[in-house]
Amino acid sequence: MMVDSFKQYALSCVDSWDRFWFTPRNIDTLAVLRIITGAMLLYSHLVLATDFSSFVGTEAWIDNETSARLHDGTLGERTAAWSYLWLVDNPTVLWLNHLATILVTACFMVGFLTRLTGPLAWFLQLMLVHRLLGSLFGLDQIVTYCVMYLAFAPCGAIWSIDAKLRRRFTNDGEKTLTGWKAWLFPADKKTVAVNVATRLLQVHLCVIYLFGGLAKARGELWWDGTAVWFAIANYEYQSFDLTFLGRFPTVFTALSHLTMFWEIFYCALIWPRLTRGITLTVAVAVHGGIALFLGMMTFGIMMIGANGIFVSPDWIRRKRLGEFAEDEDDDASLSGVMTSMGNDATPDSTSAKLSADLKHRMEELEAAEKGIQKRYAKLKRREAKNKERTERLMATREKIKQKLADGSLSAGDSVLRNDDLDES
Repeated sequence: MMVDSFKQYALSCVDSWDRFWFTPRNIDTLAVLRIITGAMLLYSHLVLATDFSSFVGTEAWIDNETSARLHDGTLGERTAAWSYLWLVDNPTVLWLNHLATILVTACFMVGFLTRLTGPLAWFLQLMLVHRLLGSLFGLDQIVTYCVMYLAFAPCGAIWSIDAKLRRRFTNDGEKTLTGWKAWLFPADKKTVAVNVATRLLQVHLCVIYLFGGLAKARGELWWDGTAVWFAIANYEYQSFDLTFLGRFPTVFTALSHLTMFWEIFYCALIWPRLTRGITLTVAVAVHGGIALFLGMMTFGIMMIGANGIFVSPDWIRRKRLGEFAEDEDDDASLSGVMTSMGNDATPDSTSAKLSADLKHRMEELEAAEKGIQKRYAKLKRREAKNKERTERLMATREKIKQKLADGSLSAGDSVLRNDDLDES
């Protein structure tokens, strides 16, 4: 009996693990993130171009040789990083490379040939990141992470030039694309690749927050509640003078503690649907505050966009299409496995769970029925309108036949009205 229970539990864990990673998912969330990430990446490349020679080239603050030695173990800890920019000294070649990087990034942002421009944008960004050691910022890191995961997903399936090109190809007589066209211009459908890319970025974000929170916990400022005060009192980062809030130390203490504990427990609170909304709300507040009050606008926006990876693509699809879409988001599956390790399932709890699930499904079916009724009413109105237009065209046709039969149709007659011509 105990062995059978253990086998069932192990199988349920494996099943939950498979559903967590390999359940096909819609592309909507990644498509939004592609636009945000591409815009931020393009912005950073354009800003770099305003003082390009100071960052890249023989006259840069950190030249090619020094940058290479910072990675190969000569001047620090050895890393696996490599960049072909270490080998280029010609200013013209460097500028051409950067212009190509800007062009590729712009194409990725608007969704043009994303199957090619995505991996290429990530590779070019990685070469710059390895070259610009010593002058990187949090924005560069999070953008690089996001581009890496987006590069290997069909994120150009919607809201892109690729989607328009696909529609044009299918309208030209090809009902379904095959071969290289099907790969280059991906369809808007659920795929495992989308889910894997989503899960990897979600887990990566949890790791970032966990170690960020633990790093804060190692210091004293976040424990004594003065960290937020020192942040807004630093004139180097100030967008607005908020030093008058120093009269309310309790506020700064609460904000410091809330931020630290939110980062540490983000990896646990973001998965259950019950706490996900609160966790994302705090994320918007924290990074929105950084953007507005600490002068880090781009970093704050990018982090809010990255947190959007936990927004269900089915929710975005319903907003986009105005239709009912089944929510197959299994974000709680992994947390369910973790929770079940300490709880024994009983018949009563199973029955209650099934009842709740059936009730949830009934609500979804009712919502679906309402959506279908609305679409049916719209189709009936459109059918009546088309019938009216057809009758008008038939009447006009009879008029023409009558005049042709009578021989009374002349060049000056205007039998057809403009709206009839437009409708025909």
